Amino acid sequence: MDHRSEQLSPTILLVGASRGLGLAMAGAFVKKNWHVTGTVREDGRTELHNLADTCHGKVIIQQLDITEPDQIADLRTKLSGCAYNMLFVNAGTANRDQAETIAETSTEEFVRVMLTNALGVMRVVEHLQHLVRPGGLIGVMSSGQGSIASNEKGGHEGYRGSKAALNQYMRSYAARHVGDGRPLILMAPGWIRTELGGPEAPFSIEETIPELVETLIAQQSTPGLRFIDRHGGTVPW
Repeated sequence: MDHRSEQLSPTILLVGASRGLGLAMAGAFVKKNWHVTGTVREDGRTELHNLADTCHGKVIIQQLDITEPDQIADLRTKLSGCAYNMLFVNAGTANRDQAETIAETSTEEFVRVMLTNALGVMRVVEHLQHLVRPGGLIGVMSSGQGSIASNEKGGHEGYRGSKAALNQYMRSYAARHVGDGRPLILMAPGWIRTELGGPEAPFSIEETIPELVETLIAQQSTPGLRFIDRHGGTVPW
């Protein structure tokens, strides 16, 4: 089933949908009668495949590792005839040891986190933006920890820095595309119990992701760049 044949339901290209927040987002969008093209990094069956089996053609799966530029280019070619209402990049990672300071972080680990959370995300935005309909929304998963103004406790320094960098790069992207009239969203979802968030996080996926998806859908009519939480509230830069 091809999204090009579906004229009545809105469509989203959701990058990083194999598990966790991305998988939950895919399910929440389907419940809103959206059609989802979700990407997975793994070469094999994932939880997104299980979701697709139950969604009667509403979920299409593509493979993409955002750290590989050739794969991004190949996906752009493969989807060249598609036009999405929304592009959202959820892919991200954290330091293996989140307690280490930035000075303690190895060069290899720093590059890995920055490549995945900042450079890879922006490559996806830049290369796949033309798959989004005029005025369609482009969003990326940021974090409240990417807020410089809110950082009063420190910690998680590699992750914080990568999300602050992502915010800055999206700011630059918005400045270069100021005349496009499209909504651009940096989403801070909150501290959620996932593999990345850990078991001590106060919020569950089930209670947060439907709200996050509702907020993204509501943002479609408002052009310009915003750094917001899942309720739609402004997050300080």
